[in-house]
Amino acid sequence: MDPRFGVAFKVPHLNWVFRAFYGEYYQPPPILTATGPLLDLANSQNLTFGPLHGERDTEYQVGVAIPVRGWTLDADTFETWAKNWLDHSNVGESGVFWPVTWNKALIQAWELTLRSPRLWNRGQFHLAYANQIAQAQGPFTGGLICPNPAPPGCEPPPGYAPVDHDQRNTLNFGFNTSLPRQTYASANVYYGSGLTNGMPDAQYPGPYLPNHTTFDLSLGKSFGEKYTISVTALNVTNRRVLLDNSLTFGGFHWNDPRQIYAEFRYRFHY
Repeated sequence: MDPRFGVAFKVPHLNWVFRAFYGEYYQPPPILTATGPLLDLANSQNLTFGPLHGERDTEYQVGVAIPVRGWTLDADTFETWAKNWLDHSNVGESGVFWPVTWNKALIQAWELTLRSPRLWNRGQFHLAYANQIAQAQGPFTGGLICPNPAPPGCEPPPGYAPVDHDQRNTLNFGFNTSLPRQTYASANVYYGSGLTNGMPDAQYPGPYLPNHTTFDLSLGKSFGEKYTISVTALNVTNRRVLLDNSLTFGGFHWNDPRQIYAEFRYRFHY
């Protein structure tokens, strides 16, 4: 059973809306079998395979939405506890990845969004901020695991540690506006505090990769009701940063360079 309960309550006159949620989830494990050369490869790296266990999650959320003179402020927090948390790891230094389950994981987050009314009869402002902590704790309980007894350095250190996609702070804000002569424009700023540093070195010695900020801009114009043209520039400053160097299927990730593209839309009559 996966019981889930939610409730929302609107405060009269103030029009504040409080909400709460509690849920339990079960995620069945992948059905995989390691034999032959794959098993030999794992054994050669002082690793072995164990039965994968299903992940069980328990989550709660609480939040409130507050309207103030046309503005809408929404704040919430949630916490997820996971048992046999499903992840993946590579076999030694190879490009072969295999599922693995951690003993447990803890994900905590605080989120805030703000939306304005239509300002100066022209545009609207938006902001979204999230502070999230994602951590896991060993030992490995299934999948690609350490043999018994475990060789030094095979098991993760005791206690909770950040997972590979743990980015503590994320901010996104922008403004959309309507201009004269059926013209419109939008600008957006994205900030990330940096993901976990999977391979510290002289260039990136800290526990997290560098923070990064990108700026996007768009300008468009409509001609009557059928035609619209627009030009969009992403990462206007062309700042390049390493986003992720963890052991993932796609390898290392850098952000995209500056991109500029044009768009033409025609609305058919139907």
